[in-house]
Amino acid sequence: MGAWDLLLVGLVLLFGLCGVLLPGVPGSWLVWAAVLWWALKEPRPVAWWVLVGSTVVLFASQVVRWALPSRRLRSGGSDSRLRAYAGWGSFLGFVLLPVLGAIPGFLAGVYLYERLRLGRHREAVAALRSAMRSGGWSLLTELFTCQLITAAWLGAVFWG
Repeated sequence: MGAWDLLLVGLVLLFGLCGVLLPGVPGSWLVWAAVLWWALKEPRPVAWWVLVGSTVVLFASQVVRWALPSRRLRSGGSDSRLRAYAGWGSFLGFVLLPVLGAIPGFLAGVYLYERLRLGRHREAVAALRSAMRSGGWSLLTELFTCQLITAAWLGAVFWG
C-alpha cells in the first residue's frame, strides 16, 4: 500500500475519531471502514488480524453500549465544548499513559470543562457525575474503542 493510500486511511480514521464526538456522524463505523479498506489493499496477514480484532472489539463495544441506559449526552445539558474537552482529555490520556489513560483523561476533560464553567470543585464534580450518567459512559465506550482500533492500525503500519 502506498503512502497516499495510508494517508487517506489515516484521515478517515481521524475523521471517525472526531465523528464519535459529533452527533449524527457514525464515527465508530468510519473507523472500522477505514481498517477494512486498509486490510483489503494490504497483502500482509497482520492487516487481516487487525481487521478481525477491530471487528470483535467494535462488536463488544456495541454490546456494552446497548446494555447501558439509553440516554444521550445532549439531554444532560452538554454542548460541543464539553465533547471537545472530553475528547482532548481522552486523547492526551491515551498518549501520556498508553491505552488506559484514555478513561481518566476523558473524566478529567469533562471535569475541567465543568470547573471552568461553574467555578467550584463541588459543583464541577456533581456536573461530572450528571454528565456521565446522562450518556457520558456510552460516549466514552465508543471513543475508547475507536482509539484502540486506531492504535492497533498504527502499530501494524509502523511495526507490523
